[in-house]
Amino acid sequence: MFEHVDINYLLANYGYWAVFIGCLLEGETMLILGGLAAHQTALQLPHVILIATLGGMLGDQILFWTGRYFGPRILPKLHRQQSAIDRVSDLIKRYPTASVFSVRFLYGMRLIGPLVIGASRLSPVRFALINLLGAAVWATLFVMAGYWAGEALEHLLGNLKPYRLPIFIGVVVLAAGVALYRHHRAKVKAARGANSQGSTR
Repeated sequence: MFEHVDINYLLANYGYWAVFIGCLLEGETMLILGGLAAHQTALQLPHVILIATLGGMLGDQILFWTGRYFGPRILPKLHRQQSAIDRVSDLIKRYPTASVFSVRFLYGMRLIGPLVIGASRLSPVRFALINLLGAAVWATLFVMAGYWAGEALEHLLGNLKPYRLPIFIGVVVLAAGVALYRHHRAKVKAARGANSQGSTR
């Protein structure tokens, strides 16, 4: 069934757009896939890193400005994210610069973090500069991880061309599985916290 899908055509025509949109929303899985594609010369490595940086930065800028103008109305309604909101708020108070740089690397903080930072009234210029640096480091690390994974798989399997689509599907499935596991673990942790608070009343 895989032989009927022209993965080279899909990557060449939609690969960069997929990286950009993926990084605009969340990103890590698409970054790894972009790195794999760059290893297979379907995409250019510097272009993947640049586009991923721009997508990641733009996504956080949108969230930052959303938090700046609408944070006081939005954040109180996000009851399920309260622990993440409190965590980011505490980080901003203690380490404002480090919180902007590191929030994209913390699980569960990528989307909520910039919203909270925007609502904190941190300088937009300061946020933009640190956000650009953080996005560049984030994009480089994950794209290179995908590139090096391609190197390892090539040593193991030889020519990867016949396996490109199964590998890409495997990465997506693995990433989805990890995300579901983390989500389940976070829900269990939140439920335990709620139960412990209820028992102390």
